[in-house]
Amino acid sequence: MKQLKALNKYFWKYRVRLGGGILFVFLSNYFNVLSPQITGYVIDFVQRSLSVSGYKAPQNKANYDILVVTVTEKIEHLDYNWVTIVAICGLVILVLALLRGFFLFLMRQTVIVMSRYIEYDQKNEVYKHYQQLDSSFFKTHNTGDLMNRIAEDVSRVRMFTGPAIMYLANLVAIISLSVFFMLKRDAELTLYVLAPLPILAITIYYVNNTINRKSEKIQESLSDLTTNAQESYSGIRVIKSFVQEKAMLGFFAKNSEEYRKNAIGLARVEAVYFPSITLLIGLSTLFTIMIGGLHHIANPDTTSLATIVEFVMYVNMLTFPVSAIGLTASMIQRAAASQKRINEFLDTPSSIKEPAVPVEKILQGNISFKNVDFVYGHTGIMALKNFNLEIKRGEKVAIVGRTGSGKSTVAQLLLRMYDTTKGTIELDGTDIKQLNLKATREQISYVPQDVFLFSDTVANNISFGLEKTVIADVERAARQANVDKEIAGFSEQYQTMIGERGVTLSGGQKQRISIARALIKEPNLVIFDDCLSAVDARTEKQIIGNLNEYLQDKTAIIITHRIFSLFDFDKIVVLEDGEIVEQGTHQELVARKGYYAGLYDRQQEQERETE
Repeated sequence: MKQLKALNKYFWKYRVRLGGGILFVFLSNYFNVLSPQITGYVIDFVQRSLSVSGYKAPQNKANYDILVVTVTEKIEHLDYNWVTIVAICGLVILVLALLRGFFLFLMRQTVIVMSRYIEYDQKNEVYKHYQQLDSSFFKTHNTGDLMNRIAEDVSRVRMFTGPAIMYLANLVAIISLSVFFMLKRDAELTLYVLAPLPILAITIYYVNNTINRKSEKIQESLSDLTTNAQESYSGIRVIKSFVQEKAMLGFFAKNSEEYRKNAIGLARVEAVYFPSITLLIGLSTLFTIMIGGLHHIANPDTTSLATIVEFVMYVNMLTFPVSAIGLTASMIQRAAASQKRINEFLDTPSSIKEPAVPVEKILQGNISFKNVDFVYGHTGIMALKNFNLEIKRGEKVAIVGRTGSGKSTVAQLLLRMYDTTKGTIELDGTDIKQLNLKATREQISYVPQDVFLFSDTVANNISFGLEKTVIADVERAARQANVDKEIAGFSEQYQTMIGERGVTLSGGQKQRISIARALIKEPNLVIFDDCLSAVDARTEKQIIGNLNEYLQDKTAIIITHRIFSLFDFDKIVVLEDGEIVEQGTHQELVARKGYYAGLYDRQQEQERETE
């Protein structure tokens, strides 16, 4: 239950709606509990008016609510026959029902609407926190689990902030008002009627613990199921190409079976729980009729027929609220389990911290790596060791090396997706950790190795980093990336919708649209991470030609496992196992006959073989 304390800030924010809702709950139940009193008055009045055989006037006048007393006194002063009086009392009961319904409407308009506002705020809070978390978090958590917590778990929490609070307030109001008036009417009979309640309380305590444990298991298995489905949908082409539909169905069926078992287990508990509560309420009704009848037979002066009828009505009023104890407790337990899962992520801090007083500056493109070491925390792999590199404004630098040599890590550190384990990175002489994080990333264009396109139009994908889409700028960037002609051949050209993750495009088209997305920002620092691996040689030459012109006055870092002989680099850095093994211009490195020269010779030989 302590997990739900995280919701207190929302309750305070919407305190007017919450307070109003609780007030409306009380008022609706107040008018509800007056009906048995009016009914009891009518029964007593009819018996008295018709002089029913065996009827004896109560020694003590019924201790009704002040409003009922006022209404009945005015009715008795009317010079009408008993039929008209009964009809008037019927109208009074109808008015009470209408008033109860009106306040019930207001209750739902305050409490339930409040829960929707809280759901909206909480989803935004979770989503915002997701975006602030560092890259290592997303590498160690499944997408399906993230989706499940922001969707299913938040929805279950809403069932607490809305229906559960409404039912709980209704429960407290109806029980307190009913018991109050029952005790005023007949204290002894009230004790008999409420006798099953201690058994009910013990049952609720025991079953709620079981519900809580099973709810946590259900949410965990649902996360596994969602993750399995999400990965299958995203990798459907791989699944089909390797003819693994049956195997993937087996994995899904296994997770689905686990979820089914947990859900059915909870349903079985609830299947026993709710009828048991109804049984106990039925016993209360039987106790009321039986014991009330015996008391009436033995002493009609103290326990009248009207009293028995009033108590039966009170018990019937308590039927739904008391049976809702189980439902409400289940909602609260499920919400606590879900809020615990939400808090786990909300309490996870990002390892990338914004400085207390961030430095605001326009980047010119001067970069300095000083004795940088970096170890990936989730794997323990040392990606960079004693990495030192100076890049001046306007220089074009290639970082070359085989897979796993640490090339992409350089880009990740420059974008501050990670912080260095040791050493510092300076941009224009300022430690990158002291710079405004958002402003720094806005001033760097990055083409990732793993291209990601959104399920949106071509134009919106290219202009993703801009606040406003200008079609002329989009077309210019597409020309520079040499993808404009192919876009022109699409059904709706730049307004063509791209499938999820760009599934409708070829690998080369996705890479070039990603390049266009980087070029449209016009930054002073551009990072290309192996961005031409999926294009043919001819297209590569055209793109490099365009980049030569585009990057004239910009600092550019091109990370690649291939050598671009047509691109005039100011510096080429060769990485091996996270360390710089060679550094210099193309001519200098070829002349050294070292690692780079061997890589260049092999590439030239492969190109001659393919011609």
